[in-house]
Amino acid sequence: MNGVINIFYPESRFESINGMELHFAEWGERKNPTVVCWHGLTRNGRDFDILARHLAKDYHVICPDTIGRGLSQWSTNPEQDYCFENYVNIAIGLLDRLEIEQVRWVGTSMGGAIGMRLAGTPKHLNRISHLVLNDIGAGASENQPQDIEGIKRIISYVGTPPQFKTFTELKNYYKLIYHSFGVSSEEEWNDFTQNSCRRRDEGGIGPDYDPKIALQFQHTEDLTLWNYWEAIQSKILLIRGEVSDVLPLDVALKMKETQKFQMETIPKVGHAPALNTNEQISIIDEFLKKA
Repeated sequence: MNGVINIFYPESRFESINGMELHFAEWGERKNPTVVCWHGLTRNGRDFDILARHLAKDYHVICPDTIGRGLSQWSTNPEQDYCFENYVNIAIGLLDRLEIEQVRWVGTSMGGAIGMRLAGTPKHLNRISHLVLNDIGAGASENQPQDIEGIKRIISYVGTPPQFKTFTELKNYYKLIYHSFGVSSEEEWNDFTQNSCRRRDEGGIGPDYDPKIALQFQHTEDLTLWNYWEAIQSKILLIRGEVSDVLPLDVALKMKETQKFQMETIPKVGHAPALNTNEQISIIDEFLKKA
């Protein structure tokens, strides 16, 4: 791996991994330690632009679009492909393709769950040195993780993404459903919407993900990660939105029973903190530098 990437703007790259074309944004110099930033269920890698631009001063940063999202390929076998096992295999395949032995991992919601599963897989225990979990837990309980209110809320809408006539209408929709993220300025909302929209055949505009990603919820084992959690050997930072309905405080406290980790709560923010403020970026930056 050679070459220098402009730290202020990402390079857009595509790689075929396990038979699927994966898109990722790449920031920073490839000779530096790598940070993987993996997004939430219906989002894509451009959610990390603000964080990645900062980290690229010291790190090589890659921000993938999970298959079925962003610019990555949609599956022709969604019942099988849209699940954590496959996402983890794709992540491993990408790291292998890029010849990256070990990474620091920042995962928002689903991206954190993917990181948790990878870090807790026996033959990959050393693949992630530092694991940042952004507002995601190991499950409400070992038997009924779907009882978390936020999971119910997400299941209720993910399979039926709306379509609008104008960009502005879509932006206002995003402001409504993602108000708890902590995105504040109009400029950020414009970027947020522009980086996660697509025109449909009918001419409308809507979110840029395959509605069939909702089939992931058929894989109920994906919602229970306690066994992986207990096996993790990485340094762990758990970021929690104060009013999150996906990571309740009692779940975070239960996670402390089996792992030592740093926990930071972001005031007045729900699911999931956008990792877009100086305070949130500083928390991550300081953690990633821990020896």
